[in-house]
Amino acid sequence: MEMNLKNLNVLVTGASSGIGKAIAEAMGHSGARIAVHYNHHKKSAENIARQIGNNSSAFGADLENPDHCEKLFNNVVKEFGHIDVLVNNAGAVIMSPLENDTWIHDWDKTMAINLRAVGILCRLAIQHFKSRKSGRIINIASRAAFRGDTPELLAYAASKAGIVALSKSIARGFGKNGITCFVLAPGWVRTNRIKKSIKKYGENYILQDIALDKLTEPKDVASIAAFLAGGLADHATGTTIDINAASYVH
Repeated sequence: MEMNLKNLNVLVTGASSGIGKAIAEAMGHSGARIAVHYNHHKKSAENIARQIGNNSSAFGADLENPDHCEKLFNNVVKEFGHIDVLVNNAGAVIMSPLENDTWIHDWDKTMAINLRAVGILCRLAIQHFKSRKSGRIINIASRAAFRGDTPELLAYAASKAGIVALSKSIARGFGKNGITCFVLAPGWVRTNRIKKSIKKYGENYILQDIALDKLTEPKDVASIAAFLAGGLADHATGTTIDINAASYVH
């Protein structure tokens, strides 16, 4: 079943590549107008917005900077008029062994991008949605929020667990305002981010960690995000949907 997202304005962070790009394209294909957020890859974001159509646009922001988070949201509202759906997809994966001299810096940067920025954008979205008495938030976490991760990714796992708690709190606290909030928790997904792992260990190594016979693709996450954006699962607000091919089931 193809979702009908016509007349919806959607902000997708980290949408110039990977999962975010797939989410932006899936929602755009279903009729939504997309604010394609990017940090470094402006041309890619602009191309994606142009290909999506529906008067979509690209918006740049460094989410490590709190002021940029606020400017991003306000700039989208200024150009689009309003936002119906916020998708917090952007994230950082910084490998940092405990022995690293940069460990504290790496921790702070991970938290700034993965959790603080999500909190700021959720706060702005809630205030915006309350005035409209309607709005949906979709936060991209990770299986690491539940099963943990490697010693080099302590900050990453902790930040993603924070997203889950934040999302549940939003769902419980603002449902009466017409606001719903969902979490998607992917595992291994075939993006540029895991190419090094595939090159180093081979795809069979990753396949041994999952229950299916093929790697999860960005479109597998995007289709569920589009479904949630369409409003057919609002009574599942507060829930986490695992998209990890049963590599972790809880």
